[in-house]
Amino acid sequence: MSRVESHSDSTTAADKVGGASSSLPVEPAGAPPVAGSYSHRQILLIMSGLAMGLLLASLDQTIVSTALTVISEHFHRVDLYSWVVTAYLLTSTASTPLYGKISDQFGRKRIFQVSIVIFLIGSALSGLSQSMYQLIAFRALQGLGAGGLMTLAFAIIGDVIPPRERGRYQGYFGAVFGVSSVVGPLLGGFLVDQASWRWVFYVNLPIGIVGLVVINRVLKLDHKPRSSKVDVAGSLLIVSGISLLLVGVQIAGNAAAITATAWAYALPGLALIGAFVWWERRAAEPIIPLRLFRNSVFAVSNTLAFITGTTMFGALIFLPLYLQSVRGVSPTISGLRLLPMLAGILLTSISSGRLVSKWGRYKHFVIAGTLLLTVGVATMTQITSTTSAWPLAGMLFIVGLGLGLFMQILVVAVQNAVPVVDMGVGTASVTFFRTLGGAVGSAVLGAVLILNEKSSLPGYQRKYGANSPAAVHHAFTFGMDRAYLYALPVAAAAFVLSFMLREVKLRSGADMGAATPSVEAIG
Repeated sequence: MSRVESHSDSTTAADKVGGASSSLPVEPAGAPPVAGSYSHRQILLIMSGLAMGLLLASLDQTIVSTALTVISEHFHRVDLYSWVVTAYLLTSTASTPLYGKISDQFGRKRIFQVSIVIFLIGSALSGLSQSMYQLIAFRALQGLGAGGLMTLAFAIIGDVIPPRERGRYQGYFGAVFGVSSVVGPLLGGFLVDQASWRWVFYVNLPIGIVGLVVINRVLKLDHKPRSSKVDVAGSLLIVSGISLLLVGVQIAGNAAAITATAWAYALPGLALIGAFVWWERRAAEPIIPLRLFRNSVFAVSNTLAFITGTTMFGALIFLPLYLQSVRGVSPTISGLRLLPMLAGILLTSISSGRLVSKWGRYKHFVIAGTLLLTVGVATMTQITSTTSAWPLAGMLFIVGLGLGLFMQILVVAVQNAVPVVDMGVGTASVTFFRTLGGAVGSAVLGAVLILNEKSSLPGYQRKYGANSPAAVHHAFTFGMDRAYLYALPVAAAAFVLSFMLREVKLRSGADMGAATPSVEAIG
């Protein structure tokens, strides 16, 4: 973990690169606060900049969902519809472990700023795209920046705030992630209805620029350069392996079957991931130290993060399409119908974060949250083509309550359980597995939906008529319910697994400089 230290009058070696004209920001003179001694006001200022970065990255996971139909019709390439989302998820997922390790070596503040710049360039170019292929490529560039934003926002909070107090502030971050995930479809629909699909990407520019300025002026992390090597071989293996695997899963999801083409991507991807595991056992500076998986808190939390991504994106990805195509509402209204989930996330994310800081315990929140998530997914299997707004709001509210209770607490648990030198990679792992779960879950559950929609359509056509819209609506809803039915045991597995999460005493400010975390379990 980067330590917050006193600045000397002399600049660091990194600051001297390029002299006074260096494009990299130079820390202002003066001594930054010691770890754990930031005031509440200072922390809120730092968080405002970090939250803007996190908002950008998580918002763009969902904001295009209500704009995809318009975009694909504009370019007359409906066949490439899903790749606008897939390209972003692929690069953001694959790059996440790299940012954790690189920031441990070279300092989080600058790498976070570089991530914002990459994201903003990708956003501007996405808005200027003149073809579907250009848009997909620029969305991939956006995702490359997003991988750093999602990882380093949580890691920097880990640098600044002791674990005992961290839940209070990361509750706000959990709320930001939840807000952006739910508001994304609403904002995307509004911009498409009132302006142009290009503003779905342009809207990132002012937010990102403000975040960049705030981080540069407020955050005072002084990083001591480490004489270590970047694991180039491990980086190439993990990025290429995850990328090929996700492409294979996406192809299978679109085809609603495991095709030869899907295997042609997935099998080499799995082989490269296996090679990555082999290599990481031997690398001097591994991207993901495999020894961390011997820590039960680390292993259980990351598994829960994967499941969270699967169920969260599964709960969100189908509903805008259901509301627009089956219920006949506009893109803007379909986004508004998701707000009960946002309300649930806000209510429990902020309150649970405060209570974790007050009580120093987190396990019970994870158990309660995964239980509510399971109940919420179970209710969503009962959605019909005539389900009214209020029952749907209740279902989404329950899911939001569950996610808000434990989503951000997993980060606190991992940061508290790993050695401080692994803070960046530990934080990155939670983001990585959650994003990977979302990418895999959306493809797999999408395949379940398509397969069941196609198989049930003839029966509904015999009942309602071959050309009846009711037949199509019932078939789609049946497929969506089956997808939620497949997600239900996954959510239930998270509830069972939550009992295995070991509760470790949260460190206070006095423990921030420890080389290893406290391992004192509490009942």
